[in-house]
Amino acid sequence: MPESSLLPVVVVGGLHEAARRQAVLELLDSCEGAVLLHHDLTAADESRVHRRVQDASGLLGQAQLPLTNDCPCCALREDLLPELLKIAEAGSHRLAVVELWGGSDPHPLVEVIAGGEAGDRCMHEVLDVVGVVTAVDPLRIVPELSVSDQLFEHHLHTCTDDDRTLAEALSHQIEYASVLAVAHTQEAAGSAELNAGLAMLRQLHPTARFVRLGGGALVGAARAGFDVAAARDRVNPALALLPQAADEAGVATLVWERRRPLHPERLFEALDQLVPAAQRSRGRFWLANRPGLMLAWDAAGANLAVEECGPWLVGLPDAVWELYPPARRAAAALDWDPVHGDRVQQLSFTAHGLDTDGITALLDSCLLTDAEVAAGEAGWKALPDAFEELLDPVVA
Repeated sequence: MPESSLLPVVVVGGLHEAARRQAVLELLDSCEGAVLLHHDLTAADESRVHRRVQDASGLLGQAQLPLTNDCPCCALREDLLPELLKIAEAGSHRLAVVELWGGSDPHPLVEVIAGGEAGDRCMHEVLDVVGVVTAVDPLRIVPELSVSDQLFEHHLHTCTDDDRTLAEALSHQIEYASVLAVAHTQEAAGSAELNAGLAMLRQLHPTARFVRLGGGALVGAARAGFDVAAARDRVNPALALLPQAADEAGVATLVWERRRPLHPERLFEALDQLVPAAQRSRGRFWLANRPGLMLAWDAAGANLAVEECGPWLVGLPDAVWELYPPARRAAAALDWDPVHGDRVQQLSFTAHGLDTDGITALLDSCLLTDAEVAAGEAGWKALPDAFEELLDPVVA
């Protein structure tokens, strides 16, 4: 199917319902031939999902869907693609707007739309994801990134075992989108809260396109194009470019980068101070007792996730490098250290009122001392495995 016949799809998400609905209505009203598809998970705990299809003139259809395996996300995926396929094959609409449920992470849904199948059709032959929009209320950004409330406490969870927090969901929604649609409140213009919220958004996702809701720029920005593979790499801890150091409206970002390994026990003991020190922190790091393993740091709202990201390339035979994406190989080569290779500590911390000096000093105290470095990898591997509850056992 030629590219010109693909149905453009814009995905709109966000925890802030009023801003999200405003963004959706702007797209429907401003783009001739636009149609909206939305799955409402309000009654998911009662084993029902409500699907609504509408355009600028009003409701076109709706249905109650039973859950698949008691999983709202499964029901959404299994119904979303066939509905989009029907819209595309009918040929009566020029844009499909997919409005996500409040707590939904756009990343997996975009991957499904871009690469899934419905019947015997591959979606990339039918659909073209041209934009991912996260609609936000800037006055709520700093407060919601500062709490540990879980999504289910606000009826925004996507399934019964969704234990994510508001801060986790919000930060991932912000950082994945190509467009941040910002609600405008005239009464708050120039306020410290508004300026801090906008500064937080700019520091969390400096390459996003910002548009003001109601300003007439959303349609063009939302349809400007979306590179699914590039977005995947942008949020991949092994490849992600961290935000640059910044300081605006009381919100600051610290980027801490070092080469020598971290002492597992000292770092673990410091987590109680490091994690709540920032509304958002992320990056990649390595521990002395696990010298071959890249680890991802993902913290929001005083909750930390540490995950394994595979090996550092320095420990692999040259022939094995070919198994890794070109972007990963290029990043390693460009930032190669004669002693540690591509192994590096790269962590960013963003917060309102960030204590950059205190965080830097605390992290530096967690690095191996000169005497510990001199013990070599054999000595490092004998260090206490303080992260054993968060990671797989160390392989001797």
